[in-house]
Amino acid sequence: MKKRVTFLTACLFMLCSFAMAQQDITVKGHVQDKQGTSLPGVSVKIKGTNRGTITQADGNFSIEAPSTGTLEISYVGYEGQNVVLNGRTQLNISLADTKTDLSEVVVIGYGTQKKKDVTTAVVSVSTKDIGERPITQTAAALQGKAAGVQVTQPSGKPGAAFSVRVRGATSVQAGNEPLYVIDGVPTSDTRDLNPNDIENITVLKDASSAAIYGARASNGVVLITTKRGKSGAGVINFNTYYGVSNVGKKINVLNPTQYNDLMKDLGYATTTPTETTDWLKEVFKTGHNQNYQLSMSGGSEKSQYFVSGAVTKDDGMVKPAQYNRYSFRTNLDNQLKDWLKVSTNISYSNVALKDLKDNDNAGRNAAILGALNAPPIMGIYETDADGHRRYTMNPYKAGWDNPMAAIEGPTQGTGDNRVLGNASADINLTKSLKFRSNFGVDYFSHKYDYYLDYIMTTPGRNDHGYASSQKTNSFTYLWENTLNYDKKWNKHSLSALGGVTTQKNKYNESNLTGRDFPADPTVKTLNAANQIVGDTYESQWFLMSYLGRVMYNYDSKYLVTANFRADGSSKLDKKHKWGYFPSVSAGWRISAEPFMKDVKEISDLKIRAGWGQNGNQEGLDPYAAYGLNTYTRQTATSPLSGPVINPSKIAPNPDLKWETTTQTNVGIDLSMFDSRLTFTADAYIKKTSDLLLNVTLPPPTGYDYITRNSGSLENKGLEFVVSSVNVDKKDLKWSTDFNIAFNRNKITDLQLSKVYYYASVENRDNIIILQKGLALGTFYGYVSEGVDPQTGNIRYKDVNGDGNVTPQDRTVIGSAQPKFTYGLNNNIDYKNWSLSFLLQGSQGNKVFNASRMETEGMYDSKNQSTEVLRRWTTPGQVTDIPKATNGDVTNSRTSSRFVENGSFLRMKSTTLSYKLPESAISRLHLNKLMVYATAQNLFTITKYKGFDPEVNAFATNANNGVTLGIDYGTYPVARTFIVGLNLQF
Repeated sequence: MKKRVTFLTACLFMLCSFAMAQQDITVKGHVQDKQGTSLPGVSVKIKGTNRGTITQADGNFSIEAPSTGTLEISYVGYEGQNVVLNGRTQLNISLADTKTDLSEVVVIGYGTQKKKDVTTAVVSVSTKDIGERPITQTAAALQGKAAGVQVTQPSGKPGAAFSVRVRGATSVQAGNEPLYVIDGVPTSDTRDLNPNDIENITVLKDASSAAIYGARASNGVVLITTKRGKSGAGVINFNTYYGVSNVGKKINVLNPTQYNDLMKDLGYATTTPTETTDWLKEVFKTGHNQNYQLSMSGGSEKSQYFVSGAVTKDDGMVKPAQYNRYSFRTNLDNQLKDWLKVSTNISYSNVALKDLKDNDNAGRNAAILGALNAPPIMGIYETDADGHRRYTMNPYKAGWDNPMAAIEGPTQGTGDNRVLGNASADINLTKSLKFRSNFGVDYFSHKYDYYLDYIMTTPGRNDHGYASSQKTNSFTYLWENTLNYDKKWNKHSLSALGGVTTQKNKYNESNLTGRDFPADPTVKTLNAANQIVGDTYESQWFLMSYLGRVMYNYDSKYLVTANFRADGSSKLDKKHKWGYFPSVSAGWRISAEPFMKDVKEISDLKIRAGWGQNGNQEGLDPYAAYGLNTYTRQTATSPLSGPVINPSKIAPNPDLKWETTTQTNVGIDLSMFDSRLTFTADAYIKKTSDLLLNVTLPPPTGYDYITRNSGSLENKGLEFVVSSVNVDKKDLKWSTDFNIAFNRNKITDLQLSKVYYYASVENRDNIIILQKGLALGTFYGYVSEGVDPQTGNIRYKDVNGDGNVTPQDRTVIGSAQPKFTYGLNNNIDYKNWSLSFLLQGSQGNKVFNASRMETEGMYDSKNQSTEVLRRWTTPGQVTDIPKATNGDVTNSRTSSRFVENGSFLRMKSTTLSYKLPESAISRLHLNKLMVYATAQNLFTITKYKGFDPEVNAFATNANNGVTLGIDYGTYPVARTFIVGLNLQF
C-alpha cells in the first residue's frame, strides 16, 4: 500500500511538473538585421501551432508561448531561425540577409513562384537603392542591374524617356520597348510612376516566361509591384533629397580671334567685334533636383494600407528644360471574409514639363548645337530699327538666331494627368481552387501649348506671331478573370491557371495652330490669332485573350511549365485576327540527386531549357488593315456638299499579321558555399518573322506606301551573372553583383524592297541602312581616306573601282550595336556606414557623331570646335582636318570620318550613407534616421569626342529600332550630386 502511494505521488509530481512546464509565459523580443536595423513585419510563430504574431515598426514583439516551446522566426529575404525558449522571456534576434536564398519568392506573370523552381529566364532586380538616388523613372532603376537588359538614356533632358531593350531589338517600326505590368495593369509607359513606391521589379526575358502575355510580349515583360501595408503598428516614412547637376564634359570652340580668322578663310569680310559672348557658359548652367516623399503604412490582420505622396522637381542644366511631378498612391487590402479578399491600387500623377529644342543644327534654332555654333563676336540681344529688343542673329546669315532664342523665346509647356489603378477580388472556392477578378484602368490626358511672339525671334517674325495647342486623351480598361488551382501531395506539386482577359483603348486628339497675332505680345492664346487651322483624330482598339498555364514539379527536382495564350485584335482583318502563342520550359535540379549529396560545396545546381512564341502589336496602326480616307477642304458650294473625300496615301492591307518572335533559351543556375557565390548563365536565339515595314509603292498605285509583313530578323546571345558575398561578419559585409551580356543582331530577310535608308541630316545623305545580313543601327556612307595634302579636300574611297567617287561608293562604315554590355554593383556595410557603387558599360559600339558635321564642317558662318585649328591651309600640309569651303559640304559628307568608338565605362552612381544608431534616435521617437550623399554619372571613361556616347538623336522616331547611335546636338546626360535624408517613425 505504501509503495502504491509513493508511486502515485511520484506520478502526480511528474504531471504537475509537466503541466508547469507547459504553462504559457510572456515572451518579449526584438528582431533586427545584422547591421542593427530593426525589422518590422517579421513573422513570429509558435512551432507546431497556428499561433503567432509579427514584429512592430520598431522590431519589437510580444507573445504568449509555452516556456519550453520553440519560436519560428521568418522574414522574406532573410534566413529563418528556430529559437528554443527554455523559459526565457526576453530575446534579441538577428537575421542574416539571404538575397541569394533559393526559397525567395519571385513575381511571374499572373502569380508568384519560388526562385528555386523557376525554369525560365527571369531576373529580379533589386530596388534597395531607389530611395538613395535621384531616380525619376522606373527604367533608371534597371540600368546596369540585369544581364541582357540594355537600358540607355538617349537624352539627358528632364522627363525624356529611357530606351529599354530586352535581348536586343526585335522590330523596326512596331516598337521595341518591353511591356510593363504595374500591379497587374499592362502599360507601355512608366514615366508617371513614382519609383519610390516600387516594392520589386521582375523582368521576363525569354519567350517561355513572357508567353503568358502573348501578343504584347516579344520585347520582354517588366513586372512592377508597388508597396503594400503590413499588419501592425503604423509606419511613417519621409524621404527627401536635394542635388545639383551640370554637364560632365566640355567641348572647346573658337574664341573671337580664331573665329574671325576662320571667317577670313571662308571669304567673309570681318570686323572688330564690339561685344563677345561665351555661348557655352550662357547655355549650360547648373541644374537642380529635388524630391519629397511621405508614406504611411500599417493595418490589422484583416485590413492593410499603404498611402504615399511625392513631389519631384528636376530643373535641367539647359533652360527651360524642366520636369515637375506630383504623385499620389493608395494601396488597400481587405480580408472581408475568410474566403474573400479585396484589393485596390490607385495612383494619380500630375506632370508639368517644359521642353527644349535639340537634335538639330543651329540654323534650325536648336539649343545644343546652337551653343557650339553661335558666333562668339555678338551679344545676346539687339535693338531693331523700330526700337524693339530681339535676339541677335548670326552676322553673316540672316535668320539664324542665337541659342538663347531657342531657350528663352518660346512660351511653352506640357501638362499631363494620369490615373492608373485596379481593383481585384480573390475568392477561395476551395482550399486548392481560387478565383480572381481584376479590373484596371489607365487614363491619360495631355495638353501642350506653344507661343512665339512676333518680335523677339526670327520664326516668330516670319509668322507675325505663332502659337499651337494640342490636347489628347487616352482611356484603357482591362478586365481579367482567372482560376488558379494549386495542389500538393507527397512529393508532387501542381499549379494550373486559366483565364480570359479583355482590354479596350479609346484615343482622341485635337490640334490647333495660329498665326498673325496682334502687336500686344501679352496675349498668347489662340483666340488672338488672325489665322487658325485645326484637325482632330479619334481611334480605338480592342484585344481579347484566353490564357492558360500548368506548372508541375516533383520534389523540386524535376520541373515543367507550359503556357498558352490566344489573342484576338481589332487591328487585324478577320482572316488574321487571332494569334496563338505557346511556350514550354523544363528544369532539372541536379543538386537534389543522390549522387550529389556528398558535394558539399554546391548548395544548388539546376539546368533549364525553354521554347516559346510571343507577338508584337504595339506599333500597329489601329486601321492599317482597313485603310482610311482623307478630307480636302474646298470652297463652299450652294447647296453645301462637304469636302473632297479621297483614299489615304497609305494603302490598306487586309493580309496584315502579327510580328511573331520565336525564342529558345537554355540556362544554368549554380549556388555554392551556402549561397555565398551564385552563377547564372543563359544562351538564347530569338527569331522574329513577319517583320512590319512600310514598303514604298510606285506612283501609278496612287499610294505612297503600304504597311506589310515584309522581313525577318534574328537576335542571339549569351548572358552571365555572378553574385558573391565577399565578407559577412558582424560589423563588415561586402557583396558584389556582376553581369555581362553578348547579343548579335541581324536582318535575315527582306521582301519586295531589299534596302531601306533612315536618319537623314540636313544637306547630307541618310546615315542608317537596313539590309539583309546587317544589324539594326548599321551606318552607311563614304569611306574617308584622310585629307589630300595637295588639295586640302577629304579623299573618299572608290569602293567599286570605276575611277569616280559616286553615291554607288557608299558602303557599311560601322554599327551602333555593342559587342557586349555589363554592370558591376558593390555594396559595403561597416557598422552604421554603407557604401555602394554601380559601374555600367558598353563595349564595341560605334557612334555617328553628326554634331561634328556642324562643328568641323567649315562650310558656312557657324562657329567651330578648336579641332579646326588644325585645318589645311597650304599645299603639302599633312593634317586630318580639311580646308574650309564656303557653301560646299563635300568635305563633311556622311562618311567614316564621323564614326567614332562609342565604348564607355561609367560610374553610374555611388552612394555613401550613415544610419544613426537606435540609441541616438529613440528619444526622437524614430525607428530610422539615415543621411546619404550620392553622385550620379560621376565620370565616364570613353574615347568618344562628343558630350555623351549614350545619346541617340532619333530615340523618339517611329523607326527607333533601327536608328541607333546618332548624336546630332542631343541634350547630354548630366552629372549630378545630391544629399538626402530618410526618416522612419
